[in-house]
Amino acid sequence: MRRILITGATGNIGMEVIRFLYEGKTENQLIAGVRDISKAKKVFSKYPQLEYVSFDFEDSGTFDQALENTDTIFLLRPPHISDVPRYFQPLIAKISQKGIRRVVFLSVQGAETSKIIPHNKIEKLIREYGLEYIFMRPGYFMQNLTTTLIRDIQLKRQIILPAGNAKFNWIDVEDIGAVAAKLLESFDTYKNQAIELTGTENENFPTVTTLLNKITGENIEYININPFKFYQIKKKESVPTGMIIVMILLHFIPRFQKEPRISDSFERITGKKPGTLREFIFREKTKFRPFKTV
Repeated sequence: MRRILITGATGNIGMEVIRFLYEGKTENQLIAGVRDISKAKKVFSKYPQLEYVSFDFEDSGTFDQALENTDTIFLLRPPHISDVPRYFQPLIAKISQKGIRRVVFLSVQGAETSKIIPHNKIEKLIREYGLEYIFMRPGYFMQNLTTTLIRDIQLKRQIILPAGNAKFNWIDVEDIGAVAAKLLESFDTYKNQAIELTGTENENFPTVTTLLNKITGENIEYININPFKFYQIKKKESVPTGMIIVMILLHFIPRFQKEPRISDSFERITGKKPGTLREFIFREKTKFRPFKTV
């Protein structure tokens, strides 16, 4: 039996990883690394066998105890953290020091060529410390529509990004969680591999916005703006600077790149077809309603 630490456990991805591991009747012991254990226990109340440990990416003082008696880690990058040397270098050094060898890292599609993004630097650190790894490189999360972008959608009825007409590969976070669970259970089969994980659709934001309006009956507009203007808007909204920079990189750089590749990794690993944008929007359509103040 392995002891698997799930970082970002109460986030969209972490919750799906834990759900799929338990639905698959894992024989491994899962540990949720969280900042607020009491809150996490409420979130995961239906998983009484889940262990909890205090873990905060921004507090290196939590690393030592969180990593104790752990042999496998599901590692991700919180959206607001972009300073890899400050936050991830000490963490990965501590992972190595503890003798932990197995890391499944949630990276991003194209990380191997985009040296400017944090994911590339984290992948490099993991290799430099000689850890056994699996790099998951998924496409663009469908759930960005219901998380990162939802405030503008609900309040302004707009999707505001410096993405132009660039095409993104859209993948459901549920599908990412399903694959992560498989990789954690069968680490040795996939170790030291980078797995590109995609859905079946490459679409730009004008097309996705049209589909969104068609399914929901809403009237949402896509607004393409330049990176500088985007930065100004988000700073006024008190979005963390690191998160703004990463958002710009992830949405602006694809305008100058080739259309994303579509891989068969999801079907090959799970034996199923990935979810579609239409299915996702229909499932989540109530979230796109305008926010109404009382």
